[in-house]
Amino acid sequence: METLEQITIGEYVAKDFRTAALFSKYGIDFCCNGNRSIEEACQKKAVTADVLLQEIETVLSSKSDSGIDYNAWPIDLLADYIEKTHHRYVSVKTPILLQFLDKLSRVHGAKHPELLLINELFKGCAGELAQHMKKEELILFPFIKKMVHATLSDELIELPHFETIQNPIAMMMHEHDAEGVRFRKIAELTNNYTPPADGCNTYKVTFAMLEEFEQDLHKHIHLENNILFPKAAKLEKDFTAQ
Repeated sequence: METLEQITIGEYVAKDFRTAALFSKYGIDFCCNGNRSIEEACQKKAVTADVLLQEIETVLSSKSDSGIDYNAWPIDLLADYIEKTHHRYVSVKTPILLQFLDKLSRVHGAKHPELLLINELFKGCAGELAQHMKKEELILFPFIKKMVHATLSDELIELPHFETIQNPIAMMMHEHDAEGVRFRKIAELTNNYTPPADGCNTYKVTFAMLEEFEQDLHKHIHLENNILFPKAAKLEKDFTAQ
């Protein structure tokens, strides 16, 4: 049986998403780097493993009426939820943020040159995420749903062109890592989304939207890296073991 110290931070968040707020408070990446232990995650952070574990235990022992147990969902339902909630969020918010960042760069770029880099970083994010989501929607998620259907109907499925689901999963996780790095740079350049004293309303709204976008992306990546992908890989193993 695993001890609390052996459980990864991704497993903690999969168990209870309320722990994500704790990790975020200490600047610990629970989505892209969710495979680390508490001890590893606390290195170079302003918190010790003992203190963080105490805070985690407090969260886990408290009741929450609003908590959703995504870990208990069937994975085809979870894939649908990710697509209809998080993919749609990205599709709706991206063009708005691109418009606002272009405006800020034109109006305030001379005085705040960091805006030009923030704008370029988000443009890169927008393009990569659009391609990333299409690959999930057209290749990975349909195969996950096919496996679930085959399990329920006791049918066999053909070997996919990507041979094993581990291949597209590895690609998706690599791309998740890249966006995690990109948004850490954006957070640093925006001083953790704090507009300057001379920032106009557009400045404030844009930074607030960027912060919300990052938070949604963290949950989006967490649901895939820490819940959907491991369960999909296990389901495929069950097929090959038959």
